[in-house]
Amino acid sequence: MKYYWLFFFLLCSNIIFGQINYEHYFTENALRIDFLLAGDSEQEEIYLQHLKKEKPWAGTTENLVTPFEYGNYAIKAENKNGKVIYFRGFSTLFEEWVTTELAKNEKRAFQQTIRIPFPKEKVTIKIQKRNYDNGRFYTILKKEIDPKSHFITDENSKKINYTTIQHNGSATSKADIAFISEGYRKEDMDKFRTDVKKITNYIFNQKPFNNHKEDFNIYAIEAASEERGTDKPDEAIYRNTAINSSFNTFNSPRYLTSTDTWRIRDIAAVVPYDHIIVLTNTERYGGGGFYNHLSISSADHQYSQEVLIHEFGHGFAGLGDEYYNSEVAYSDFYNLNVEPWEPNITTRTDFSSKWKGLIKEDTPVPTPREPKYSDKIGLFEGGGYLAEGIYSPYMDCRMKSNISSGFCPVCQKAIEDMILYYTGEL
Repeated sequence: MKYYWLFFFLLCSNIIFGQINYEHYFTENALRIDFLLAGDSEQEEIYLQHLKKEKPWAGTTENLVTPFEYGNYAIKAENKNGKVIYFRGFSTLFEEWVTTELAKNEKRAFQQTIRIPFPKEKVTIKIQKRNYDNGRFYTILKKEIDPKSHFITDENSKKINYTTIQHNGSATSKADIAFISEGYRKEDMDKFRTDVKKITNYIFNQKPFNNHKEDFNIYAIEAASEERGTDKPDEAIYRNTAINSSFNTFNSPRYLTSTDTWRIRDIAAVVPYDHIIVLTNTERYGGGGFYNHLSISSADHQYSQEVLIHEFGHGFAGLGDEYYNSEVAYSDFYNLNVEPWEPNITTRTDFSSKWKGLIKEDTPVPTPREPKYSDKIGLFEGGGYLAEGIYSPYMDCRMKSNISSGFCPVCQKAIEDMILYYTGEL
C-alpha cells in the first residue's frame, strides 16, 4: 500500500537525515534567494539576482530534507563536506510558459524566489530542475554562499499593516499562511479583512482542514493599491495595484497571476510565512496556484471560495489538476512515460507509489466513470488536462470541479500529510 511505502520511506529518511540538527547549521533567520528563469520552448537559462536575509524562518525545523519530492524544481543546500542539510521542491509559472504556443516564438523571463534557513557557515546551494524525459532532478545553478558576505542584504521589511486572523503557536511548529490584499485601496481594508475571514472560515469547514484549524497561523497583510480590481487585458482594463496581477495569463481568460514575485515576497516578509495567498478584489472568475510558491484567487465571484481552496491545494499541498475537458494554455505538460510527482494523478508508470493500495478488490481498474463508482476510490482515466493516459483517484474532487462536495480521500490524505510536515509531526 502507498502509505506503508510512505512510512518506509520516512523511516529511511529519518535514519539517513536524522542527524541534521537545525541549530547546528542554521540561525533563526531565512535566506531569500531571488533569481530569474528565462527562455522559450527550446532553451532555459537561470540568473541569480539577489540574496536577502529575512526574519524569521517560519518553516519546520524538524524535516530539513522534505519527505515529499514534489515540484518541477528544487533547492538543495550542502555543507562544506557535501552533506545535504536542506532540500525542498517548488513549482513556477515559467514551467508552464515553456509548454505554451507563445513560447515557440518568443523568450520571456520570470521572477522566482525560494527561501531556506539562514546558514551559520558557507553552504553550496543547487537549484535543480526535473528532467522531462525521466523525472529526475538535475542541477541548473550551483553557487557557494558565505553568510558573512556583504552582498547579502539585510533590510528591514517595509512597514505594512497586517492583522493576525488567528495565532496558534510558534511559526516553526505551525503552517503559517500570509494573505496579501490585491486591488484593495486603503479605504477597502475592512472589506479585505472580512474577505480573509470568510475564506478561512470556508477552508476550516472543509475536510481535512476542519480537523487542523489549530495547526495554522493566519495573517492578513494590508498592501494598499492605488486602484481597485486587477488588469483585464481582454477588456482593455488596467489597474494600478500592489502586485500588478492580471487575468489573461498566456491568453487564458480565467488565468489570474502576477509576475512581480519579488514585490510579493517583500510584502509577505512582514510576517512569518510558509505559504502566500493573494486575494484579489474582483468579481471575475479566476485564479492560479504553484506548489511552495503562492496561490491567488478573486474574492467576489460566486465560486471564489471553491477556486481559492482548489488553488491552495496546488500551492500548499502539491496537488495536481484532475480535470481533462477544460481548455488550458499549455500542451504536453506531462510525459506519459514518467510518473507525475503530484500525489493525486498517475500515468500508471509507478502506480504502486500512489493510491493503488487503497482501491478495493471489487473495484475494476481502470474504473468506469459510472454513478455506482462515484463514492469509490479507483483509477479513473482523465486528469492532468488529458482525457487519456493520465488517471485520477475519484470521479469528482475539488481538484477537478467547483461543484464537487470537496477533496477526495486521496487528496485529503496528501493535504493532511503536508500539515503534519509543517507542524513537525510527520
